[in-house]
Amino acid sequence: MTIPAAASALQPLRYEPSYEFPGPDEAETQSTIDEQMHKIQEKTYADGGKAIRSVHSKSHGLLVGQLVIDPNLPAAYAQGLFAHAATLPVVIRLSTVPGDILPDDVSTPRGMSIKIIGVQGERLPGSEGDVTQDFILVNGPAFQKPNAKDFARSLKLLAATTDKAEGAKQVLSAVLRGAESVLEGVGGKSATLTALGGHPLTNPLGETYYSQVPVLYGEHFGKLCVRPVSPALKALTHAPVDLAGKPNGLRDAVSEHFATQGGDWELCVQLCTDIEKMPIEDASNVWDEALSPYVPVARIVVASQPSYSDTRAWAIDEGLAFSPWHGVAAHRPLGSVMRLRRQAYQNAQRFRAQKNQRALSEPKTIADVGV
Repeated sequence: MTIPAAASALQPLRYEPSYEFPGPDEAETQSTIDEQMHKIQEKTYADGGKAIRSVHSKSHGLLVGQLVIDPNLPAAYAQGLFAHAATLPVVIRLSTVPGDILPDDVSTPRGMSIKIIGVQGERLPGSEGDVTQDFILVNGPAFQKPNAKDFARSLKLLAATTDKAEGAKQVLSAVLRGAESVLEGVGGKSATLTALGGHPLTNPLGETYYSQVPVLYGEHFGKLCVRPVSPALKALTHAPVDLAGKPNGLRDAVSEHFATQGGDWELCVQLCTDIEKMPIEDASNVWDEALSPYVPVARIVVASQPSYSDTRAWAIDEGLAFSPWHGVAAHRPLGSVMRLRRQAYQNAQRFRAQKNQRALSEPKTIADVGV
């Protein structure tokens, strides 16, 4: 890993509780989010007879690998689970955003969930006794809405479109992709168009994935990203995928790659250096990399393997839950979106466990995953 020389000279801010300021109506917003996510799960359960995730329900790759932490990090970056050199097992789930299972030509933002196993340290509330750290990432540098209240409004639209006719969604997705292409051609980009189905038909393995919202980073705080670093993965950045007549074309593309070769990503952190320009409570704010670059702190190494199978789906899709609140206190999620995710994720996971009559557990070792 190459650490920018400027990283050693950065003076990241220490976290202060005053940087977060919960709104007076967060309890009401929490109820709205919980209600809409529950509606999504009830609709998909009624249709399919199986409880699935309320968001990111469809997986395209289920991978296991290793996280190799850089032994020579500057002090500001050697924090939390990255404080010491280590090699830890990881589980990776590649997905797309909707809460219903759709053909892949209804093209929406891609997600990457990472579960690191064997992480020691003081735990976040609700994860006591576990040894995992989850990071939930999406292929955009900032959240589509500035706060949880605005997100709750957009979630109502997502809930309303869940379970609508697939054909209509496919037509809408094609129209939105055209609109997004025009917008990008004049230097713009619409998170709304992309989220509704206007995402380009590209390979998820070439994407850079972001936490979008900040987390504690030991005594500091920042945003995370995971970006492809091995040549084979970098070659897939913006690479088109033919999804015509292929409802699982993204899954097929991921499987085709890992059938013959592996891939490496680097996990990076962008530490906050200016709370006015890099706020916690505005999740839609893209932090300027001129103020603080993303600095690699670890490498994710994934060998050639079958990236999808019934066994892996049973073990990872059905048997595991991912949440930014599974982890250590040194990487506590920050801001209103993250605060309200805690209960929403817990409720969604409880719904899946009850309806499917299967407990969701946190692995102590990679062998516990069962792949």
